[in-house]
Amino acid sequence: MTDHHSATARLPIAVPAASAHIRPVTDRGGIALAALGVLAFSLTFPATVWGLDGLGPWTLTCARVALGAVAAAAWLALTRTPPPERRHWPGLATVAAGTLIGFPLLTTLALQTSSTAHAAVVVGLLPITTACYVTFRTGSRPSRAFWGAALVGAAAVLVFALQQNGGAPTAGDGYLLLALLICAAAYGEGGRLAGELPGWHVVAWALTACLPLAVAGLVAALLAEPAELTARAAVGLLWLAAGSQVLGIVVWYRGLARAGIARASQLQLAQPLLTLVWAVLLLDERLTLAAPLTAVAVLVCIVITQRSRG
Repeated sequence: MTDHHSATARLPIAVPAASAHIRPVTDRGGIALAALGVLAFSLTFPATVWGLDGLGPWTLTCARVALGAVAAAAWLALTRTPPPERRHWPGLATVAAGTLIGFPLLTTLALQTSSTAHAAVVVGLLPITTACYVTFRTGSRPSRAFWGAALVGAAAVLVFALQQNGGAPTAGDGYLLLALLICAAAYGEGGRLAGELPGWHVVAWALTACLPLAVAGLVAALLAEPAELTARAAVGLLWLAAGSQVLGIVVWYRGLARAGIARASQLQLAQPLLTLVWAVLLLDERLTLAAPLTAVAVLVCIVITQRSRG
């Protein structure tokens, strides 16, 4: 990421169909807002690497969730937003467990041993994984082109991961795979909820529900892990909490509402490629040709799956 904070088959951290009840009016301002959201999400992995400069993975994850939850709770209180109905809470719990806790923690653990570029390419498969989850969840029967593109995308990422790791999967790849599965389920449930609640409300209430657990986890993590709030770690943490979990989500959903979900959500296809750029500029990573080529291949497969669903 997302973390991170999308349409039903989008990347971290946004939840699908945020403003489905609003008739979108396409405008350039909406496209600009959506693009700003994608830009914010694309910085999630580099910010995580910076955060790990002085903080442990559990400390970083709990701290980002706690800070984001405080901001969300304050927003809900200021706007006097009524709480969701009881029937919404199981879905909110899935969103919280997947996109706000599970995905950030698992990708943070992965980034201790995997490069940002490697993680960005593997997690670039998330839209296809989410589409497959939604397909099984709803019992729909997509076309052969859908399954063909999904399998090709998965195969491309698998070959990339094995080629980068000398022919054998690593613990980092295991974390990334689990992150894909748990986040796909959370996005699927978030998409269902976003048909009944405004998308930002889904994220805000899920974050707020995480606050007690995040604070308790942060205290335990600080006692168990060494922590030094270096300048890089502080910037990384603040971006994860304010940029990925708050700013990115706010502008993303406003962009979807103004420009239209179908049009604006296509911008998120560029997110893995943007993350590769940040990996070079901010982290001085050296990219092999396989990274951008695999990212582009996955992007093409995503476009095919989106156009052939249903």
